[in-house]
Amino acid sequence: MKLATLCYVIDKKKNRTLMLHRVKKVNDVHEGKWNGLGGKLEIGETPEECVIREIKEESGLSISDPRLHGFITFPLFDGIDDWYVFVFTAENYFGEIIESAEGNLEWIPSESITALNLWDGDAIFLKWLKEDKFFSAKFIYERGMLKNHSVTFY
Repeated sequence: MKLATLCYVIDKKKNRTLMLHRVKKVNDVHEGKWNGLGGKLEIGETPEECVIREIKEESGLSISDPRLHGFITFPLFDGIDDWYVFVFTAENYFGEIIESAEGNLEWIPSESITALNLWDGDAIFLKWLKEDKFFSAKFIYERGMLKNHSVTFY
């Protein structure tokens, strides 16, 4: 089981979102994909503490008041483990972007994100981040292909 966070840092004034193009890590299940930022929870860490730490480590930015939008289950996502992911956005940030060891960071116009090489499920749940509802979803992938998904909104 992998427990992780995923965050989309949003610059509302410039209508853009910070994205990570995963092109640097060896044997990366996300190789070539564009993702938000985040990573695995450490022992004793809350999801909020994790997302704040991961954004700082991956981008150099400090965030405050991350907003939790939902929770996604990815059964056997990598063929080995179930992945459980807390999905956040963050609009309050400061600092300078650093070079990421996982890929290239780039501010993308928010309306253009779904045109990127995303996981198929990401294109679905990214729309939910604009809704004022909390969600719990399941995305089932087989060999990198989305086979099915379901969601409950609260």
